Amino acid sequence: MGDLSGKRAVVCGSSSGIGRACAEELAGRGADVVLVARNGEALREAAASLATPHGEGHSYVVADFNDVEQVRRNVAEHLARTGPAQILVNNTGGPPHGPILEARPEDFLQALAAHVGCGHVLVQTMLPGMREAGYGRVINIVSVSVISPIPGLGVSNTTRAAVANWARTLAHELGPLGVTVNNVLPGYTATARLEELAESVAAERGSSVEQVEAEWQAGIPLRRLAEPSEIAAVVGFLASPAASYVTGVNLPVDGGRMAAK
Repeated sequence: MGDLSGKRAVVCGSSSGIGRACAEELAGRGADVVLVARNGEALREAAASLATPHGEGHSYVVADFNDVEQVRRNVAEHLARTGPAQILVNNTGGPPHGPILEARPEDFLQALAAHVGCGHVLVQTMLPGMREAGYGRVINIVSVSVISPIPGLGVSNTTRAAVANWARTLAHELGPLGVTVNNVLPGYTATARLEELAESVAAERGSSVEQVEAEWQAGIPLRRLAEPSEIAAVVGFLASPAASYVTGVNLPVDGGRMAAK
């Protein structure tokens, strides 16, 4: 029930971090993976490293999520050449941190375009292939800020909530087609982006990165950060036939942090 042989997945933001871990997870389950990000060299290396249990021909698309039309065009052209995909993992780097009162209106617009706009055009692009296959999965990597806003991430908190409600609305519309739509809400995860956030917070407070991370971990019942592979394992389940009756959910993968609030 977890096997994805014969399925094709488009994984966004997959040159590093959680996105790359998701690509590795899906490839390991037998999916043919199309990686999407803006760094062509990193994508090439990531695609070459993926498992090929059944001789899958993994590929990649270079696209910048700050340009919605470029994402639509580049992915659509790639799929037109290579064949449709049935699994979409929406994932892209979050907006810069900072208090919401310091945000400019254009910061919100840019973030919404990258997170909601790009996800939306990718669903529109891939839906015919999902219909044809009778199988569709849309999985959005969002954040626990959907449930509880994170201090210092004003634009991100706002944008993540928009993604979550876009997805839940989409789940209602695509449910009759047998296409599921779910949101994965990672907690603090050991990625380069989290390290950058810890460095910024430490600089503002005049403390060390180790102190900041220790404070974060103290609020997590499991008392540690997540590994990207742990987020990816949940994505692998949601992409699989085993999750056929799971749709419209916000699923925290946070070591119990939200449950402890």
